[in-house]
Amino acid sequence: SSPATAISRWSFEVSRRYQHILDRTVPHILYRWIACLVLVLIYAVRVYFVQGFYIITYGLGIYLLNLLMGFLSPQVDPEMQDGPSLPTRGSDEFRPFVRRLPEFKFWFAISLFIIVGYDLCSFVCEGTLLQRPSALLL
Repeated sequence: SSPATAISRWSFEVSRRYQHILDRTVPHILYRWIACLVLVLIYAVRVYFVQGFYIITYGLGIYLLNLLMGFLSPQVDPEMQDGPSLPTRGSDEFRPFVRRLPEFKFWFAISLFIIVGYDLCSFVCEGTLLQRPSALLL
């Protein structure tokens, strides 16, 4: 077995375990959002105490607003749709509200980019890690 094959098998195993962990979190909606809120609070406390990284926070806020608009928007725009949007007769089919961005993907994107924002605040710190390694704890 070549090193490329071993690396390929290892990466497949890591991605499979990661997907398994994500799949196990799907039914626990409340706990996922509590964990996300904790991540946001940790990020906010970090930015508050460092008194910086406002551009990273601004970009993160714009991205989160974009995600929120996708989460609250319907998958199909009712104004662009032909015909009535609500059933008018008993034989018409009722189509429930379908989100453009599902809740799980919304949560996952928020959590991922909060972690990325925290990492950017930790490592893009004008050499702070070289001067003060304890800066990661803030």
